[in-house]
Amino acid sequence: MNTFLTMERYGEILLVAMPAFLLLVLVEKCYGVLIKKDTLPLMDMISSLSSGITNATKDVLGLSFAIISYKWMVGNWALVSIPSGLITYFIAFMALDFSGYWVHRIAHRYNVFWNNHIIHHSSEEYNLACALRQSISVFFKIFTFFLLPAAFLGVPPNVIAIVTPLHLFAQFWYHTRHIGKMGFLEKIIVTPSHHRVHHAINKEYIDKNFSNIFIFWDKWFGTFQEELPQVTPVYGITRPAKTWNPIRINFSHLFLLIKDAVRTKSIKDKFTIWFQPTGWRPLDVIEKYPVEKIETLETYHKYNPTGSLFVKYWSFFQLFITLLLVSHLFGNIASINQQNPYYIYVYGVFVLLQVYSFTDLMDGNSSAPWIELLKTLLVCGWIYFTGDWFLAKTIYTSVPLILPIIVIYSCLSTLISFLISFR
Repeated sequence: MNTFLTMERYGEILLVAMPAFLLLVLVEKCYGVLIKKDTLPLMDMISSLSSGITNATKDVLGLSFAIISYKWMVGNWALVSIPSGLITYFIAFMALDFSGYWVHRIAHRYNVFWNNHIIHHSSEEYNLACALRQSISVFFKIFTFFLLPAAFLGVPPNVIAIVTPLHLFAQFWYHTRHIGKMGFLEKIIVTPSHHRVHHAINKEYIDKNFSNIFIFWDKWFGTFQEELPQVTPVYGITRPAKTWNPIRINFSHLFLLIKDAVRTKSIKDKFTIWFQPTGWRPLDVIEKYPVEKIETLETYHKYNPTGSLFVKYWSFFQLFITLLLVSHLFGNIASINQQNPYYIYVYGVFVLLQVYSFTDLMDGNSSAPWIELLKTLLVCGWIYFTGDWFLAKTIYTSVPLILPIIVIYSCLSTLISFLISFR
């Protein structure tokens, strides 16, 4: 989670942000269909929104830790102390943007950090939904020291806490192909054109434009590339994910690194592989255990497994139900936490199983119904032993059959998953 915000406060923010983002995604979808330039294929959209759900759940549960906290840096290294005011918020915003540039750049440059960012680039489309593809594999935040300029100036932690989500949400809008170049703004802020370059795997574009809000960081530090009229961006990652399952994608690069470190005979490579340039693999492993990599864009085909129309609409329904379920968690996290501090983490496991099962079903994987069954057993077992579903019976008194509804939904979901998988 954003280390400056409480679970309850962050949950409240997301309760407003999630519907707003979903509405904008659907507006982009409708607009694309209307002008016959749909950049939001349904399965890709569901995968992206599912990724956003898992990331939001992880962040609200606070499952990440800063090695050096900003509060500690301010307390020990502040050279001056400035009160809250417009100039303070401006300094905080600029400090976050400076930090964001370098953290982003490092994530692209080194193997071990790329795993934290791969999910964001995994979509082979470019749209507002893919902005929500955010990591669940970041457990230790080690780059807080990039906020040193703010710490030296004594910017209060509460100011950073307010500005951080605003800075993050301000990066949403430019993930679109429906906005062209924006005139003089191209020289100041990150625009859709700049960020299309960043998400592209064309040799002219790869690993460029790391800025978050202000594009001048790239221009100052030599990583800027303009979108070229003769080079149409091709989106994705050079080792295609080939799955709609965001949880699989989140850890795919890490698992490959672990396997390569175990398999290589070079003792040196076992230790250095983690900090080699992104994509680097030991020579002996490359020869014996090759992995698919896009060599030429001309022969590249997007991931698009055959699936029935029913599977697509069922997956969208599952996404909708999942949004309702995480909204219950975000809206009542303080009460659930007060009931028992460990309950919220059980809920987190449930959300992960839910997302994993229906996105695995989108891929046509035979493991999907078994994960769904495990989730249903968790639901039924929890209701049986606690007599409630995380305060649902207490909160939703106007729905007296709320517990039977949850059980019936879970069982029906499992049945449908088995029928789809073994039809």
